Amino acid sequence: MRKADLVSVISEKTGVPKVDVLVSLESFFKEVKETLSEGENVYIRGFGSFIVKKRAKKIGRHIKKNIAIEIPEHFIPAFKPAKVFVEQVKANVDANKLKDEAE
Repeated sequence: MRKADLVSVISEKTGVPKVDVLVSLESFFKEVKETLSEGENVYIRGFGSFIVKKRAKKIGRHIKKNIAIEIPEHFIPAFKPAKVFVEQVKANVDANKLKDEAE
């Protein structure tokens, strides 16, 4: 599912115009990005957490030159789904697989 598909589905289910849904979705993405870039995490109960993870420094290899390079420590964004979310996905995917196998 792409962003356009998501906007269409939300618009159909809620009756809100696609433009308004798109603006809301873009605002959500922007706020999550800004909050993470400030070093804060975003917690959404029942859905999951957008968190900032610290990667330790390590030694990498430049393949073309065949030399070792040091990769400094850095921070990356990550998503950790809530337990309820994970259980719901597992249950639905398992049920769908069983249904597909029965056919």
